[in-house]
Amino acid sequence: MLRITANPEILGGKPIIKGTRMSVAFILQLLASHATEDEILLDYPHLSKEDIYACLVYAANAVKNEIYIELEKAA
Repeated sequence: MLRITANPEILGGKPIIKGTRMSVAFILQLLASHATEDEILLDYPHLSKEDIYACLVYAANAVKNEIYIELEKAA
């Protein structure tokens, strides 16, 4: 399942966790601020471990400059 998506109508097209308004950048900032996976999941119960992992995979691919995401069409 594609967990990371982008839609120009949501957060200006920034990559987000599908079905949320949580940006990949926000999750990465939390992790960079030493928030643990458990703390993030406690504060944002609608997220899953797989969502956090998907953000890390997205970031790893982005720095390799080999990122491909499917854009949703605006309604």
